[in-house]
Amino acid sequence: MLAFSLLYFELDGGGAAARAHRLPRTPALASPRQLNPELASAGWRARYIDHLYLGLTIATVFSPTGVTPLAPWAKIAMGLQSLVSLLILGLVVARAVTALA
Repeated sequence: MLAFSLLYFELDGGGAAARAHRLPRTPALASPRQLNPELASAGWRARYIDHLYLGLTIATVFSPTGVTPLAPWAKIAMGLQSLVSLLILGLVVARAVTALA
């Protein structure tokens, strides 16, 4: 979860440094604040906590809740994170079943 949240933070909008200096014209990850200007002040930028929340929701729900992936890399990364989380969950369940038997 942490590794993927750092990946999202570093790649979204050209990286943290690019976001600090300018707003990207087309974000890779569109949050509700970016899609609805009434929810955010002018010049709002995603912070690490927003990307951490994205990583947490993908790892637990296996889908990006509240964030729309727009760039191909974002869709691939989110799909990969869902698969990794599902694999880890399967291994934990298999280990628990083995321990109980």
